[in-house]
Amino acid sequence: MTTELGRALRRWRDRVAPETAGLPAGGQRRAAGLRREELALLAGISVDYVTRLEQGRAVNPSGQIIEALARALRLTGDERTHLFRLAGLVPPGPETVPGHITPSVQRLLDRLVDTPVGVSDAAMTLLVANPMYAALMGDPSGRRGFERNGVWRNFLGVPTRVRHTPEERYAFEIGMVGELRATAVRYPADRQLGRLIAELRASSERFAELWDAGVVGRLESSRKTIEHPQVGLLTLDCDLLRVEGNDLHILVYSAEPGTEAADKLELLSVLGTQSLVG
Repeated sequence: MTTELGRALRRWRDRVAPETAGLPAGGQRRAAGLRREELALLAGISVDYVTRLEQGRAVNPSGQIIEALARALRLTGDERTHLFRLAGLVPPGPETVPGHITPSVQRLLDRLVDTPVGVSDAAMTLLVANPMYAALMGDPSGRRGFERNGVWRNFLGVPTRVRHTPEERYAFEIGMVGELRATAVRYPADRQLGRLIAELRASSERFAELWDAGVVGRLESSRKTIEHPQVGLLTLDCDLLRVEGNDLHILVYSAEPGTEAADKLELLSVLGTQSLVG
């Protein structure tokens, strides 16, 4: 039996045009909105689970699932709050790290189709990445939980395509720890953030050393050298834009026009995004 949650998901799915979500609009469609499989792709969940939610056969969806659906459906703040309540969950309050991608930030992503862009929360957990970001840095769609957190990945030695000099690595580590410390001060009641910090301290001697030393600082825009398996080395400007009202970080990679790096980015837009959607 369809529930109010299922009806709401269907209504919101019907109003999102595929092309506005970066998906091809071809083929015959019974409705102008997203298909279930397209919503599942954008939210990173199974088609079967979307079907069961809409049909009222799935109970107790997690907050992570609801947040992913809110982003994929491009819900406003009020709509997102309503979705959480329909799912029987308490909407994230001001004491938790915000994870909502606002419509204005989503429109920015939509327009930067030829530029690698990723959006993270204040704890440096990747919320969404466009196809060019995935092509440049590796597809993040299969990552779950702390695997999506940049601090966790860097301090626990997860392979990365970024190549740092020792000096760059040191400054990057200081910036990450400083950012995380400032975030922990702003959101002391966020349990997920507390668990992240506890796991980092327990699993990384380097993180524990810097954390216990009380280092402060913040990540800044920089130049990064990336070793890509198809196009080789390219050095790009990496600009960190802060959305203060929503405590989001927008990471934008770009190259000066006419340079070898710009040519390689253009090549990536053909080679690297052919199999990536959304």
